[in-house]
Amino acid sequence: MDLFSYREEAEAPRARLLADRMRPQTLDEYIGQEHVVGAGKLLRRAIEGDQVSSILLYGPPGCGKTTLAHIISLRTEGEFVKLNAVDASVKDVREVIDQARMNKTMYGKKTILFLDEVHRFNTARQDALLPAVEQGIIIFIGATTENPFHHVNGALLSRSTLFQLEPLGEEHTYLAMKRALADRERGLGFMDLHADEDALRHISAMAGGDIRRALNALELAAVTTPSEQDGSVRITLEVAQESIRKPTIRADMSTQYDVLSAFHKSVRGSSDAALFWFLYAVEKLGMDPMTFIRRLIVACSEDIGLANPQAMIQAVTAMDAYHKIGWPEAKYNISQAILFAVESPKSNATAVAIGNAEAAIERAGDVKVPLHLRDTHYKGAQQLGHEGYQYPHDYPNHYVAQQYFPDTLEGIRLYKATEQGMEDKIRQNQQKRGRR
Repeated sequence: MDLFSYREEAEAPRARLLADRMRPQTLDEYIGQEHVVGAGKLLRRAIEGDQVSSILLYGPPGCGKTTLAHIISLRTEGEFVKLNAVDASVKDVREVIDQARMNKTMYGKKTILFLDEVHRFNTARQDALLPAVEQGIIIFIGATTENPFHHVNGALLSRSTLFQLEPLGEEHTYLAMKRALADRERGLGFMDLHADEDALRHISAMAGGDIRRALNALELAAVTTPSEQDGSVRITLEVAQESIRKPTIRADMSTQYDVLSAFHKSVRGSSDAALFWFLYAVEKLGMDPMTFIRRLIVACSEDIGLANPQAMIQAVTAMDAYHKIGWPEAKYNISQAILFAVESPKSNATAVAIGNAEAAIERAGDVKVPLHLRDTHYKGAQQLGHEGYQYPHDYPNHYVAQQYFPDTLEGIRLYKATEQGMEDKIRQNQQKRGRR
């Protein structure tokens, strides 16, 4: 078949994209995820023995979740039904369950329901699956790019075995393209096609571990590149660069949570890493700078506190600068505040004090304000016994020891200053005063 004939076939209504044609049909053809489906692994044994139970496949786009479900569908002797959570309704799910119940009752045949993008199913629709999964009417396979602990019903999650698939690398996409170039039946092997090594490596790098994207780029290069005089087609680096331009940046909700978590944890220990995660998230993932400013302001109390109160001022000032001058100019102000916070002495005494206070509140139950602390700005207050308060500014060093807590909590200590930064002076002052 020459290139012109191939293009005619590609334009036919029944034509399938290269990525679909090259979808693995067996576990031996499956690329990557050896920790899940490698030789002797639990899931591989279950698939080969047609003994798959309810499972959840969690991983980034293009890592092979749908392909793995496809392989299961080819191996099972049961009924395999695929639904996409984007457009499937509760009615669709119930119809599958009703048919599965009939298959099991009348024919003793099991039904596997593959639900792609299960995180897009709301709680009500996920709940509709539970009875059928619990009763063994259906075997549930869910695929999600989002953290299942955030987006999948806890009951459904507990009844499924979770398998986390890892992002594929450049070598995986490179291998997939080499297979496509060699395969005469499903791939591009029927063409007189030559792909330069640097061209394949470029596509692999740009695909970001997404095999489908790599194969789409390879096919685009193959069908759009003019033939040489001898009828051959050569894919050069220049052709590859035109076929796929930018690396895939994954910025789903789980990724954003993870990056924000990495930023906050870095604020506690690494200026370089905190700055990296902030700029990476904003400039590469397109996240809102305010998300990081808000987290920074929280960290200034949670992780720095009174060890350096100036950190809070820097962070709030950076927020004000962002609102007034916008991005990208405000990156300098925000970065300055981040660096100031990371390099500040650290103390979590404020966070510990909050936890102690909340525990004390739960333990104390209903409390009464001591009489000497009650409001006295009305006639008759003294008659009610609301007296005895000692005004600290009338005493040396503007301090006087007296009861401030309810009677049931008298003597309790919530905030204990550390030796960090300015907080050390507070600690020394606490020691001088003794009980508060």
